[in-house]
Amino acid sequence: MVIAAVLFAAIAFAVQGGEWGTTDLFTARAKLARTRSSVDSLQRDVAALKARKLMLDTSSAEQERIAREEFGMVRGGKEVLYRFYGADSVGKVEKKRP
Repeated sequence: MVIAAVLFAAIAFAVQGGEWGTTDLFTARAKLARTRSSVDSLQRDVAALKARKLMLDTSSAEQERIAREEFGMVRGGKEVLYRFYGADSVGKVEKKRP
């Protein structure tokens, strides 16, 4: 019985003993797989951003669209008319609407 216990302890130490055991190996492999997946995802994001930057640098239509949407700019000789209402005229304008 003692020999079986010593043999079992030796096998258990061989599998789990030391600084790095078998469960540590499985944990490290799982972490490596998660890290690789994360790196792949980030590489796809970087590639998409590089393509977007290239398009913004080279496409005048895209630059114009962003200038209109983000900054309210207009093309060429077009005029933009702004109407400013005073505090008391805002109520009058809203009351006239059906």
